Amino acid sequence: MAPVAERRSFASDPLWRQAQACLVRDQIDGAREVLASLSECGRGNGVHAHLLAAQIAWREDRIRDGSRHALDAAGAVPDDPEALCAVAGVLLETGEAVTARACLDRAVLAECENPRLLMRMAALRKRLEQHAEALALLDKAHGLGHATAAFKFRRGEALMINGRLDEAEAELAASLDEAPAYGRVAVPLVRVRRQTPERNHLPALERSLQHVERGSVDHAVLEFARYKTLEDLGRDAEAWDALALANGLMRARLADRAAGHHAWLERFVSTWAAMDQTRETGATASPSPIFIVGMARSGTTLLERMLGNHSRVAVSGELLDFGAQLHWMADTRDGEALLARLDAIDYRELGRRYLAQTQWRAHGKPFFIDKQPPNWMLAGAIHAALPNAPILNLVRDPMDTCFSNWRAYFGDNCDYSYDLAALAGYFNDYRHTMARWQRIMPGVFLDVSYAELVREPEATLRKVFAFCGLEWEPGCADITRNAAPSATLSAAQVRTALHGRFGEWRRYETQLAGLAAALGQGHPGEQLA
Repeated sequence: MAPVAERRSFASDPLWRQAQACLVRDQIDGAREVLASLSECGRGNGVHAHLLAAQIAWREDRIRDGSRHALDAAGAVPDDPEALCAVAGVLLETGEAVTARACLDRAVLAECENPRLLMRMAALRKRLEQHAEALALLDKAHGLGHATAAFKFRRGEALMINGRLDEAEAELAASLDEAPAYGRVAVPLVRVRRQTPERNHLPALERSLQHVERGSVDHAVLEFARYKTLEDLGRDAEAWDALALANGLMRARLADRAAGHHAWLERFVSTWAAMDQTRETGATASPSPIFIVGMARSGTTLLERMLGNHSRVAVSGELLDFGAQLHWMADTRDGEALLARLDAIDYRELGRRYLAQTQWRAHGKPFFIDKQPPNWMLAGAIHAALPNAPILNLVRDPMDTCFSNWRAYFGDNCDYSYDLAALAGYFNDYRHTMARWQRIMPGVFLDVSYAELVREPEATLRKVFAFCGLEWEPGCADITRNAAPSATLSAAQVRTALHGRFGEWRRYETQLAGLAAALGQGHPGEQLA
């Protein structure tokens, strides 16, 4: 084992710190000069040089070079917790999940008692969807006396993901109390359980509003939390005002992010439809993935929990691996460049690379679930790469789905969800695209009705199991049986008995009339707010 002094030296290296400062300021030439300096002083094959080369390549959209340099860094990294965390982070960024996990599994990290590094390791485990391991690291830091407001927020989230709801609420409430301006604590806090007149966090939310910067992200999150609380309390008019304000604040921040999605998606599907569909494609292996796709908030987590109750199926979380490997094969993160390179991709190799990065998630079972709802956009590539993998498309009522998106805080993800017009457009793109995939690849998907899954779970699961090649097992509809972590907005909801959510948007039917019209469920003359 390396001496303690050496293990503490990685982050304090002056050239490394200079390079990181350049990258933060997007000064790639400056970072490249540091890389040259590392070579000149005989450190060109060290972990700092390999890692810096990976970071530069990634920012220059040289995906394969970034991955190669990150793997070289992993081969050179010493038993230094700081270095191992840095390498694991870049490996995850470049899609090398297996090697990142190997870095985090190094024995020296089990000895770490530095709370700051324990938090960093927990964040990396979370990115790997290893939520039990992440919580164990945070619990260790907690046992060492770490108790900042930021730490309590992260630990509260992890407790919620792992189903320890009472502890989660206490930790999140303490975090908001100590740092009232950090509004991002508020949404998980109020989602832990239904708020009641006797027991709610509305006073804490009102107090925090006095501390946040108006128009900021924290202000928006507090308004989302106020909406949820006020609706739970039956104060619908106030709830709508809070929800409209929350979405307006996020829309102002992300105004241009949703633009161009429709046109890109149309070009993607059209490009795919024009390609030679008869070429040799596909990789097969066991364990095998079962893909769940659909709109966010359509019930994909519910289906995942039921399917994950089967003795031959592992729950893996919301994986980013397929998209990451598709971009690796195209050697670009740029959407337009990806379109131009679709026809040149070796889809058999894409399937092999995807399986190499994901099969460990099955933990000895023959199947694992890859639930990443937006993968509906990539369904053609998924089927070409993995022709034997079942693809389950969760279908929910358009208004129920869209309202469930409109009232959710997704951070800077799902930017379309904060604007009713963009939300309607995105949903229409989803259903039209799925219809086109069905025509291009008949029989590849199984549409799973959310309403039927809730009202007739056993009959629906029989269809799902048969489609996936699984024998019937009773009791899988009982989601309370499934103790696996859940890192979705439904993290608390999945710990309770099955109950469906239907027509909740109708309490705001007047305000949402334009959305209904845009989805083909209202009067033609109505306009979006």
